[in-house]
Amino acid sequence: MRQLTIRMPEEYFYKIEQIAKSSGLKKSDITRMAIRKFLEEYSADEKTDLYSKAKRLVGVVESGIADLGQNHRDYFSKETEPT
Repeated sequence: MRQLTIRMPEEYFYKIEQIAKSSGLKKSDITRMAIRKFLEEYSADEKTDLYSKAKRLVGVVESGIADLGQNHRDYFSKETEPT
């Protein structure tokens, strides 16, 4: 196993220390668990397709134009014509 030295805010250190005391685990065990969880979540995010990342945004903006989806080219060309 490799060794890693990190600096962290005192409040993180004290929280880890409290968890260690109440759980009976070592501070290094708690830190490894937290890093493992972060890496698992980070890896899962990388594997997510673009639709899954953007789906919460789909439909959240309303233009007020009822047929914008069908006639978007007409509206786009009106907006981009020189005045």
